[in-house]
Amino acid sequence: MRPLKSIVAAFLASAALTAPVSAQSLIRDTEVEHMLRDYADPLLDAAGLEAADVHLYIIADPTINAFVTGGQNIFLNTGTIIEAETPNQLKGVIAHETGHIAGAHLARVSDGIGAAQVPMYISLGLGLLAALAGEGGAAGALMASSQQFGALSFMTYSRAQEASADQAALQYLETSGQSAEGLVEFFERFRYQEVMSDARRFPYFRSHPLSSERISILRDNADAASHANVDDSPEDIANLQRLQGKIYGFLTEPEFVLYRYPRTDQSLPARYARAVAYFRVARLDEARVEIESLIGEEPDNPYFQELYGQMLFETGHIRESIPYHARSVELEPTAPLLRLNLAISMIATDDDSLLDEAEDHLQVALDIEPDNAFAWYQLSIVHQREGDTALAQLAVAEQAYATGNADRAMMFAGRARASLEQGTPAWIRATEIETISAPMAAEQRRQRRLNAH
Repeated sequence: MRPLKSIVAAFLASAALTAPVSAQSLIRDTEVEHMLRDYADPLLDAAGLEAADVHLYIIADPTINAFVTGGQNIFLNTGTIIEAETPNQLKGVIAHETGHIAGAHLARVSDGIGAAQVPMYISLGLGLLAALAGEGGAAGALMASSQQFGALSFMTYSRAQEASADQAALQYLETSGQSAEGLVEFFERFRYQEVMSDARRFPYFRSHPLSSERISILRDNADAASHANVDDSPEDIANLQRLQGKIYGFLTEPEFVLYRYPRTDQSLPARYARAVAYFRVARLDEARVEIESLIGEEPDNPYFQELYGQMLFETGHIRESIPYHARSVELEPTAPLLRLNLAISMIATDDDSLLDEAEDHLQVALDIEPDNAFAWYQLSIVHQREGDTALAQLAVAEQAYATGNADRAMMFAGRARASLEQGTPAWIRATEIETISAPMAAEQRRQRRLNAH
């Protein structure tokens, strides 16, 4: 079996978030996700949608774009988050996309990115990555694989659909007690996109065409709303700014980060951005100064603890990283990605006395996110290290099933079932995966044969 440390080194060496952002990887970060859910859930409730059924995805792309696909999936480019001048502007964009979902606009067009529905995303937070699902055995090498979206062509909404989504957004913002000013400001900021050639427009305005008439109608209706003068709180503004610094730090070349956030800027967002930038270029001493200043200011912030743990882990200080990851979990115990970070650090020590605790954290993470393929991969490592090959094989089957690899899921579920005690929950689950995956695998093979011709 390949040593775990070399496996960890292999996937860290292929870090997708240090690659050019044009790759458009789907990324995950607990702190950013929580902010977006706080923005989106009141709007989804106002639209009469079940918030838990609407999934939010973040794309590492500096351009401005947001879209819905696959029914109830909202995708937001990091560029949209970074360019938002206020939380209300970002809420306005989410409200507009919610209008497209509630209006069933996707039902009238063919959906071109079904593959994006598979949970092939980075699952450890911005920077400490996890690609999902390589080939190989239960403890085989991890193969970095971020889903690519650059060549995909998204739908373009009609003027009628845009007008409908605009009016729906106004209603959702009003119903949830929020101003529509941000939505109007967002469109007014980019009014110039109306006269640009299609090739030069931001992706958002290619699929959501602007017009002066549309903006004028929005302005009149927003000004007439009863919550027109409701402003973002200073706390909400500050929170958005700190997350913009974090995202910018991870997804922009460090020299640009230090230009935008020079050392003379001692604000929290600037220190957050610089901490990440220094860490990315292996200037750990300087990174420590910045992150320790943040923790000193907010010792109960789980995301600062997470970042420090991430920095230490990725620079080889694995045991030193564990207390920081443990503190982040203590502060936010229901965040599966934080538990996954902690479990990975424990596993990477090669200290078998930590395996039981690592397994506990993985199980909690998987109870919350049962389709987290990288957590299943880590669980397979734990079981293999503990000498339980059957459970390791079952975990690999779960990983493959989560990523849509039906052949692999069927194969490993069959191997696991053959060794598990009949009638146990693990045996029943292996049987389920094998049974469900068999017709899926046959169809996938048929599609591959068709595509080959």
